[in-house]
Amino acid sequence: MKLLIADDSKAMRLVIGHMLRQAGFKGHDIVEAADGTEAYDVIHKEDPELIISDWNMPGMTGIEVLEKIRSEGIDTTFGFVTTEVSQEMRALAEGAGAAFLIGKPFTPDDFERALDEYLG
Repeated sequence: MKLLIADDSKAMRLVIGHMLRQAGFKGHDIVEAADGTEAYDVIHKEDPELIISDWNMPGMTGIEVLEKIRSEGIDTTFGFVTTEVSQEMRALAEGAGAAFLIGKPFTPDDFERALDEYLG
């Protein structure tokens, strides 16, 4: 399965990839994007089957990317890994069509619980 990890921090993209492996999700093809605009372009170029995005990124925020691809009829599984974990943010993410929201700091168990349905 092809996964997109979109985060403006290279270190965080590496940590998320590491957490995925620690959660038992190995052998997936991972592509990366360093901001929201790049994430949007990578979605169209690479056609990932799962998108894991930060919320706050330059170019376009993660929620803007999600809203834009949904408006185009792209229904790829999309979720967030972010420090934004308020009930309001969870409701906004869910309303826009996000499948999950993992709050920072996180553990491999958080990834396993959130992604088992999609990657298990």
